[in-house]
Amino acid sequence: MDHERQVAQPLEAPDLTIGDVAQRTGLNPAVLRMWETRHGFPVPRRLASGHRRYSETDVELVSQVLRRKDAGIRLEVAIAETAAVKPPESPSIFAELRRLHPALAVHRLRKKTLVALSRAIEDECCAVADRPVIFGAFQRGDFYEPSAQRWSELARTARSAIVFADDWEGSAPDAEGPVRAGLDEHAPMRREWAVVCDALDFSACLSAWELPGQLDVPDSQRLFESVWTLSPVAVRDAARIAGSIAADSGVPGARQLLSSLTDPPAPGSINPAGATALFNRVIAYVDRLTWSG
Repeated sequence: MDHERQVAQPLEAPDLTIGDVAQRTGLNPAVLRMWETRHGFPVPRRLASGHRRYSETDVELVSQVLRRKDAGIRLEVAIAETAAVKPPESPSIFAELRRLHPALAVHRLRKKTLVALSRAIEDECCAVADRPVIFGAFQRGDFYEPSAQRWSELARTARSAIVFADDWEGSAPDAEGPVRAGLDEHAPMRREWAVVCDALDFSACLSAWELPGQLDVPDSQRLFESVWTLSPVAVRDAARIAGSIAADSGVPGARQLLSSLTDPPAPGSINPAGATALFNRVIAYVDRLTWSG
């Protein structure tokens, strides 16, 4: 990985003026106002005085439009494409996958089954993916610990590896492992479990959120609403949301990583052989965990 591995804590995004955005992007403030009037983009926050205020995300979105324009795309198309992938106000991998891909089947699975699916995706990612971008969400730092060694192995060959949890107290980071990103106390991701592997030759994603009212349920039996997919488009959407969460959590280099995930993945269909290999791993893990009780 190219950036320093550490525990990243959530940062407050500073308010930027229209002059700040203009300076950062090389545009004239008048052009930004014209874009807002004609195309409804970017959308600033308005102070009581009427002055515009922007975020770091707005700067990145404007930069994406400019890159698309430089590639020969018409302005209105570049704006529409960029606005379509703008991260949500309260990022959630599960909620965004449901919104963007409503055809994905939703299953209620116990955590024990989620672990089996997660390990199968991790193994296949480690075995066949070429420098993937990978994300993992474990809810709590102590839930990550049983997978720490596995994720250190994944991080060694990944272009970027980031894991999320509520906090990492009492857990020393591995210098060779993934970046550990802390989640704000109100973050939707604190209820979610996820594994995302985005690479040119292998794409897979598992996302789930914990159903409420399970304080007395044994950990391995907790129920989650879950989706999983091998669709490169859906996986890229999941990676974008995870990248946005990482950037908002203060992960070094996350905004540059997010920029690299803005374009759609290369066209292609799901490889039947790859799907079969992953399915075989899932069956083996489920069988093993079932017999181990």
